[in-house]
Amino acid sequence: MIKILISLLPVFIFLLILIYLDSYKLVKITNVILVIFMGFVAAILSYFINDFLLEYLPVSVTSYARYIAPVIEEIFKASFIIYMINKKKIGFMVDAAIYGFAIGAGFALLENIYYLNIIESSNIFLWIIRGFGTAVMHGGTMAIFSILTKNLFDRSSKVKFKYYLPGLLVAILIHSFFNHLLLPAITITIIQLIFLPLLIIFTFHKSEKTLKDWMEIGLNNDVQILEHIDNGIFTESYAGQYLLSLQNKFSGTILADALCLIKIHSELSIKAKGVILMRKVGLPVIIEDEVKEKLNELKYLEKSIGPTGKLAIAPIFNISTKDLWQLYMLGLQ
Repeated sequence: MIKILISLLPVFIFLLILIYLDSYKLVKITNVILVIFMGFVAAILSYFINDFLLEYLPVSVTSYARYIAPVIEEIFKASFIIYMINKKKIGFMVDAAIYGFAIGAGFALLENIYYLNIIESSNIFLWIIRGFGTAVMHGGTMAIFSILTKNLFDRSSKVKFKYYLPGLLVAILIHSFFNHLLLPAITITIIQLIFLPLLIIFTFHKSEKTLKDWMEIGLNNDVQILEHIDNGIFTESYAGQYLLSLQNKFSGTILADALCLIKIHSELSIKAKGVILMRKVGLPVIIEDEVKEKLNELKYLEKSIGPTGKLAIAPIFNISTKDLWQLYMLGLQ
């Protein structure tokens, strides 16, 4: 029982602390559980691939653990985070860190259960290293990958495969360094237990500032757009003048749909920011059927104006990854 607690609990205690520190409650517990489950999947796939390659590659177990296993395991762990970023299901570095650590925690849980069953050692020190060292390493590498990748994507409006490579390379190098045991295992464990919390604290501080700025600026812009449209003076604004200049390139129907898209998106954006604030203060959140209808209407309008229409209105209405994330979040309520 002591071996089980020492090897399995630390990584999940750390994960619970991350969730608690998320003052805006950007992630849902059900999503975290799903991501932990995907960590199980990554661990199972890694086990079979590692077992297969060890049998056929002319390398020792030590060399394999140092140079090949980290690549395979980090790629499998990163795959679901890549999927979530591509689908705009991660809005800020805070939720990126939580989801990244969660998938690593799931991976570590299954891996440590496996070792508990095949290693008969009663040496408590071994299980301390596995619980506070290896398990936290698995969560830490994915948290770092998620933070770095999200940061790169926030600096660009385009999805590029190369943005995944720096974070993945860092995760692989950290994993490989850990497996090399160039320093005593206890020393490496202590270093990561000092470094990882500092990184997470910095990330949470920066992300919360970014979120606060985005909410203030975005809310002002959304309110201003709605006021202009509702008061019939939108065409007097720069955005309205630009939309009118597209009359010779698009039909009146397309332009009307574009204007409706801007209006509905602004309404939903204000609603989503309200939901975030309500979560922060612990108030219950109820999403009306009207919101779900508007989300469906927004999807229809996006199809109506098409990729060309969305590109044409981008100079006055460019939907960022954070905007797409808040709509995704709103649709999950």
